[in-house]
Amino acid sequence: MDFGNLNLVYSTDGGKVDKPKQKKVAPDGDGIIRLHRETKGRKGKGVILIKGLQLDEKALKALAKELKKRTGTGGAVKDFVIEIQGAQRELIKTLLEKKGYNVKLAGS
Repeated sequence: MDFGNLNLVYSTDGGKVDKPKQKKVAPDGDGIIRLHRETKGRKGKGVILIKGLQLDEKALKALAKELKKRTGTGGAVKDFVIEIQGAQRELIKTLLEKKGYNVKLAGS
């Protein structure tokens, strides 16, 4: 029996064994930041999805925090996508363009 693929959680030899953390990597993009407006599954409340940013998690969270502060709304970061509540795509577009990003409005 081959036990090479098992994730060892506890060993009687050394006690608890920590699993190595896998670093998440942003998906490859084409250099264009796309702003999507979505209401599906949100009880009619709209959010702006910012996709295509080639940033690590820490920088992405910092950018999301800045955008939330500038727009005066809430939001979150999920799977390398920033979600900003409300319908302020034009404001978000101008803020990102001032930072030097190539931004396009996608969807309706």
